[in-house]
Amino acid sequence: MLTVSSIQLNAWLAAFFWPFFRILALIASSPFFGARGIPAHAKIGTAIVLTLVIAPLLPPMPTSIQPASAQGLLILVQQLMIGYAMGLVMRLAFTAMEMAGHIAGLQMGLGFATFFDPQNSTQVPILGQFLGVMAMLLFLAFNGHLLVISTLVESFNTLPIGTPMALTSWKALVLAGSNIFTWGVIMSMPVVAALMLANVALAVLTRAAPQLNIFAVGFPITLALGLIVLSLSLPYFLPIFNGMVEYSVQVMLKLAKPGT
Repeated sequence: MLTVSSIQLNAWLAAFFWPFFRILALIASSPFFGARGIPAHAKIGTAIVLTLVIAPLLPPMPTSIQPASAQGLLILVQQLMIGYAMGLVMRLAFTAMEMAGHIAGLQMGLGFATFFDPQNSTQVPILGQFLGVMAMLLFLAFNGHLLVISTLVESFNTLPIGTPMALTSWKALVLAGSNIFTWGVIMSMPVVAALMLANVALAVLTRAAPQLNIFAVGFPITLALGLIVLSLSLPYFLPIFNGMVEYSVQVMLKLAKPGT
Protein backbone atom coordinates (compact mmCIF):
# COMPACT_ATOMS: atom_id res chain seq x y z
CA MET A 1 0.00 0.00 0.00
CA LEU A 2 1.30 3.43 -0.96
CA THR A 3 1.63 5.78 2.00
CA VAL A 4 2.61 9.45 1.96
CA SER A 5 3.93 11.15 5.06
CA SER A 6 3.27 14.76 5.98
CA ILE A 7 6.94 15.61 5.35
CA GLN A 8 6.75 14.28 1.80
CA LEU A 9 3.47 16.10 1.23
CA ASN A 10 4.97 19.40 2.43
CA ALA A 11 8.01 18.86 0.20
CA TRP A 12 5.83 18.30 -2.87
CA LEU A 13 3.66 21.28 -2.02
CA ALA A 14 6.62 23.59 -1.40
CA ALA A 15 8.21 22.60 -4.72
CA PHE A 16 5.31 24.25 -6.58
CA PHE A 17 3.72 26.58 -4.01
CA TRP A 18 6.39 29.27 -3.56
CA PRO A 19 7.71 29.34 -7.16
CA PHE A 20 4.13 29.76 -8.36
CA PHE A 21 3.70 33.05 -6.53
CA ARG A 22 6.96 34.53 -7.84
CA ILE A 23 5.97 33.54 -11.37
CA LEU A 24 2.43 34.83 -10.92
CA ALA A 25 3.66 38.19 -9.58
CA LEU A 26 5.99 38.59 -12.56
CA ILE A 27 3.22 37.76 -15.02
CA ALA A 28 0.82 40.18 -13.36
CA SER A 29 3.29 43.11 -13.42
CA SER A 30 5.36 42.56 -16.57
CA PRO A 31 4.46 43.93 -20.02
CA PHE A 32 2.63 41.68 -22.50
CA PHE A 33 1.89 39.02 -19.87
CA GLY A 34 0.30 41.54 -17.52
CA ALA A 35 -1.81 43.35 -20.11
CA ARG A 36 -5.23 44.32 -18.82
CA GLY A 37 -6.84 42.84 -21.92
CA ILE A 38 -5.74 39.35 -20.83
CA PRO A 39 -8.28 37.76 -18.44
CA ALA A 40 -7.16 36.99 -14.91
CA HIS A 41 -7.81 33.26 -15.27
CA ALA A 42 -5.57 33.20 -18.35
CA LYS A 43 -2.73 34.79 -16.34
CA ILE A 44 -3.21 32.30 -13.52
CA GLY A 45 -3.28 29.43 -16.02
CA THR A 46 -0.06 30.68 -17.62
CA ALA A 47 1.57 30.89 -14.20
CA ILE A 48 0.48 27.33 -13.39
CA VAL A 49 1.86 25.96 -16.66
CA LEU A 50 5.18 27.79 -16.22
CA THR A 51 5.42 26.53 -12.65
CA LEU A 52 4.87 22.93 -13.72
CA VAL A 53 7.57 23.31 -16.38
CA ILE A 54 10.09 25.26 -14.30
CA ALA A 55 9.68 23.63 -10.85
CA PRO A 56 11.59 20.38 -11.67
CA LEU A 57 14.59 22.49 -12.75
CA LEU A 58 14.79 24.59 -9.58
CA PRO A 59 17.13 24.14 -6.60
CA PRO A 60 15.82 22.26 -3.54
CA MET A 61 13.16 24.07 -1.53
CA PRO A 62 13.25 24.63 2.25
CA THR A 63 11.28 21.50 3.06
CA SER A 64 11.54 22.04 6.82
CA ILE A 65 9.22 25.06 6.58
CA GLN A 66 5.52 24.45 6.17
CA PRO A 67 3.80 26.72 3.62
CA ALA A 68 0.93 27.42 6.04
CA SER A 69 3.21 28.51 8.89
CA ALA A 70 4.15 32.09 9.70
CA GLN A 71 7.62 31.65 8.19
CA GLY A 72 6.06 30.07 5.13
CA LEU A 73 3.74 33.05 4.66
CA LEU A 74 6.75 35.37 5.02
CA ILE A 75 8.50 33.50 2.23
CA LEU A 76 5.31 33.83 0.14
CA VAL A 77 5.34 37.61 0.59
CA GLN A 78 9.02 37.68 -0.37
CA GLN A 79 8.29 35.82 -3.60
CA LEU A 80 5.49 38.24 -4.46
CA MET A 81 7.79 41.23 -3.87
CA ILE A 82 10.56 39.71 -5.97
CA GLY A 83 8.20 38.93 -8.85
CA TYR A 84 6.56 42.35 -8.80
CA ALA A 85 9.94 44.10 -8.65
CA MET A 86 11.24 42.17 -11.66
CA GLY A 87 8.10 42.87 -13.66
CA LEU A 88 8.23 46.55 -12.74
CA VAL A 89 11.80 46.82 -14.03
CA MET A 90 10.78 45.35 -17.37
CA ARG A 91 8.07 48.00 -17.70
CA LEU A 92 10.65 50.81 -17.59
CA ALA A 93 11.48 50.54 -21.29
CA PHE A 94 7.80 50.73 -22.31
CA THR A 95 7.13 53.67 -20.01
CA ALA A 96 10.14 55.48 -21.49
CA MET A 97 8.77 54.98 -25.00
CA GLU A 98 5.41 56.38 -23.96
CA MET A 99 7.11 59.36 -22.30
CA ALA A 100 9.05 60.05 -25.49
CA GLY A 101 5.78 60.16 -27.40
CA HIS A 102 4.26 62.39 -24.74
CA ILE A 103 7.14 64.90 -24.95
CA ALA A 104 7.16 64.88 -28.75
CA GLY A 105 3.37 65.22 -28.90
CA LEU A 106 3.40 68.26 -26.64
CA GLN A 107 5.98 69.97 -28.83
CA MET A 108 3.99 69.14 -31.97
CA GLY A 109 0.78 70.54 -30.54
CA LEU A 110 -0.88 67.16 -30.04
CA GLY A 111 -1.13 67.45 -26.29
CA PHE A 112 -4.91 67.78 -26.56
CA ALA A 113 -5.24 64.62 -28.68
CA THR A 114 -5.64 61.85 -26.09
CA PHE A 115 -6.52 58.21 -26.41
CA PHE A 116 -7.78 55.70 -23.86
CA ASP A 117 -4.98 53.37 -22.84
CA PRO A 118 -6.36 49.96 -21.79
CA GLN A 119 -3.01 49.08 -20.20
CA ASN A 120 -3.19 51.86 -17.60
CA SER A 121 -6.96 52.60 -17.76
CA THR A 122 -6.37 56.31 -18.33
CA GLN A 123 -6.19 58.89 -21.09
CA VAL A 124 -2.75 59.21 -22.70
CA PRO A 125 -1.50 61.31 -25.64
CA ILE A 126 -2.10 59.57 -28.93
CA LEU A 127 1.57 59.77 -29.91
CA GLY A 128 2.59 58.11 -26.66
CA GLN A 129 0.06 55.36 -27.30
CA PHE A 130 1.47 54.87 -30.79
CA LEU A 131 5.04 54.49 -29.52
CA GLY A 132 3.82 52.19 -26.74
CA VAL A 133 2.19 49.85 -29.26
CA MET A 134 5.32 49.98 -31.41
CA ALA A 135 7.44 49.09 -28.37
CA MET A 136 5.25 46.06 -27.67
CA LEU A 137 5.61 44.87 -31.28
CA LEU A 138 9.39 45.31 -31.13
CA PHE A 139 9.44 43.46 -27.82
CA LEU A 140 7.69 40.48 -29.37
CA ALA A 141 9.79 40.70 -32.56
CA PHE A 142 13.07 39.96 -30.79
CA ASN A 143 11.47 37.43 -28.39
CA GLY A 144 11.58 39.68 -25.37
CA HIS A 145 8.86 37.62 -23.67
CA LEU A 146 11.09 34.54 -23.86
CA LEU A 147 13.96 36.60 -22.48
CA VAL A 148 11.82 37.54 -19.49
CA ILE A 149 10.99 33.89 -18.81
CA SER A 150 14.64 32.82 -19.06
CA THR A 151 15.63 35.63 -16.68
CA LEU A 152 12.92 34.46 -14.28
CA VAL A 153 14.32 30.92 -14.32
CA GLU A 154 17.81 32.26 -13.71
CA SER A 155 16.56 34.26 -10.73
CA PHE A 156 15.64 31.04 -8.92
CA ASN A 157 19.28 29.95 -9.16
CA THR A 158 20.79 33.26 -8.02
CA LEU A 159 18.09 33.96 -5.41
CA PRO A 160 16.68 30.64 -4.17
CA ILE A 161 13.39 30.35 -2.37
CA GLY A 162 13.70 31.47 1.24
CA THR A 163 16.63 33.87 0.63
CA PRO A 164 15.77 37.56 1.07
CA MET A 165 16.78 40.21 -1.44
CA ALA A 166 19.80 42.39 -0.73
CA LEU A 167 19.33 46.03 0.19
CA THR A 168 21.45 47.00 -2.81
CA SER A 169 18.88 45.32 -5.03
CA TRP A 170 16.16 47.71 -3.87
CA LYS A 171 18.55 50.61 -4.45
CA ALA A 172 19.14 49.36 -8.02
CA LEU A 173 15.37 49.27 -8.54
CA VAL A 174 15.00 52.91 -7.45
CA LEU A 175 17.93 54.10 -9.56
CA ALA A 176 16.61 52.23 -12.60
CA GLY A 177 13.40 54.27 -12.44
CA SER A 178 15.33 57.46 -13.19
CA ASN A 179 16.19 56.08 -16.62
CA ILE A 180 12.58 56.60 -17.72
CA PHE A 181 13.18 60.34 -18.04
CA THR A 182 16.63 59.93 -19.60
CA TRP A 183 15.44 57.50 -22.26
CA GLY A 184 12.30 59.50 -22.95
CA VAL A 185 14.24 62.72 -23.56
CA ILE A 186 16.84 60.95 -25.72
CA MET A 187 14.25 59.37 -28.03
CA SER A 188 12.20 62.56 -28.33
CA MET A 189 15.25 64.78 -28.89
CA PRO A 190 15.17 64.72 -32.74
CA VAL A 191 11.57 65.94 -32.79
CA VAL A 192 12.17 68.47 -30.02
CA ALA A 193 15.29 69.88 -31.70
CA ALA A 194 13.63 70.16 -35.11
CA LEU A 195 10.56 71.87 -33.68
CA MET A 196 12.69 74.26 -31.64
CA LEU A 197 14.40 75.40 -34.83
CA ALA A 198 11.01 75.67 -36.53
CA ASN A 199 9.66 77.82 -33.69
CA VAL A 200 12.69 80.11 -33.89
CA ALA A 201 12.15 80.47 -37.63
CA LEU A 202 8.46 81.22 -37.09
CA ALA A 203 9.35 83.82 -34.46
CA VAL A 204 11.68 85.58 -36.90
CA LEU A 205 9.02 85.36 -39.60
CA THR A 206 6.46 86.93 -37.27
CA ARG A 207 8.77 89.82 -36.50
CA ALA A 208 9.42 90.37 -40.21
CA ALA A 209 5.72 90.13 -41.14
CA PRO A 210 3.54 91.09 -38.15
CA GLN A 211 0.38 90.78 -40.21
CA LEU A 212 1.01 87.03 -40.56
CA ASN A 213 -1.38 84.90 -38.49
CA ILE A 214 1.12 82.75 -36.64
CA PHE A 215 -1.56 80.47 -35.16
CA ALA A 216 -2.98 79.63 -38.58
CA VAL A 217 0.44 79.00 -40.11
CA GLY A 218 2.52 77.69 -37.21
CA PHE A 219 0.36 74.76 -36.14
CA PRO A 220 0.27 72.96 -39.53
CA ILE A 221 4.01 73.54 -39.97
CA THR A 222 5.00 72.19 -36.55
CA LEU A 223 2.62 69.24 -36.87
CA ALA A 224 3.85 68.27 -40.34
CA LEU A 225 7.52 68.78 -39.44
CA GLY A 226 7.14 66.76 -36.26
CA LEU A 227 5.54 63.83 -38.10
CA ILE A 228 8.24 63.91 -40.79
CA VAL A 229 11.08 63.94 -38.26
CA LEU A 230 9.39 61.21 -36.22
CA SER A 231 8.98 58.98 -39.27
CA LEU A 232 12.67 59.47 -40.11
CA SER A 233 13.66 58.66 -36.53
CA LEU A 234 11.64 55.44 -36.17
CA PRO A 235 14.33 53.13 -37.68
CA TYR A 236 16.78 54.30 -35.01
CA PHE A 237 14.40 53.40 -32.19
CA LEU A 238 15.05 49.66 -32.58
CA PRO A 239 18.67 49.58 -31.32
CA ILE A 240 17.83 52.08 -28.56
CA PHE A 241 14.84 50.06 -27.38
CA ASN A 242 16.85 46.85 -27.62
CA GLY A 243 19.48 48.38 -25.35
CA MET A 244 16.76 49.49 -22.94
CA VAL A 245 15.38 45.95 -22.72
CA GLU A 246 18.86 44.50 -22.19
CA TYR A 247 19.48 47.01 -19.41
CA SER A 248 16.18 46.06 -17.80
CA VAL A 249 17.16 42.39 -17.91
CA GLN A 250 20.48 43.20 -16.23
CA VAL A 251 18.63 45.08 -13.49
CA MET A 252 16.31 42.07 -13.07
CA LEU A 253 19.37 39.91 -12.45
CA LYS A 254 20.72 42.48 -9.99
CA LEU A 255 17.45 42.28 -8.08
CA ALA A 256 17.90 38.52 -7.76
CA LYS A 257 20.87 38.85 -5.42
CA PRO A 258 20.76 37.36 -1.93
CA GLY A 259 21.06 39.60 1.08
CA THR A 260 24.04 39.37 3.37
